[in-house]
Amino acid sequence: MYPKELVMPMKEELLNAGFEDLSTPEKVTSAIKETEGTLLLVFNSVCGCAAGAARPGVKMSLTNAVKPDRLGTVFAGFDIDAVAEARRHTLPYPPSSPSVALFRNGKLVYFMERHQIEGRNALMIASDLANAFNKYCAVEA
Repeated sequence: MYPKELVMPMKEELLNAGFEDLSTPEKVTSAIKETEGTLLLVFNSVCGCAAGAARPGVKMSLTNAVKPDRLGTVFAGFDIDAVAEARRHTLPYPPSSPSVALFRNGKLVYFMERHQIEGRNALMIASDLANAFNKYCAVEA
């Protein structure tokens, strides 16, 4: 488990952008099951690709005209039980962090795995997420 002093600045980067801290299994389950419409769930991480591409790309994607109805985040290596619960909802995808899940009415409709983040820049990630938002978050989706 990572120390709080290391994690909190990285966690706050998304919280300051409007993400809910889904730090318990109950919060994760509630967010997924009770959100009408779409929920963007970010599996945050201390790794370099999270800092250099994932978090900036996710934040950039929110400038898209179509966006998720709700934003949430869990932190790998810190919110241990919450991450385990979130990963249960992203099966059959293997555990991956950073990663990004998009749910619509409680169902997983899009998942960006770590290998789709590594080696890519924030603009590429934002573009992929914006395309997913346009497909799954639009009113008629």
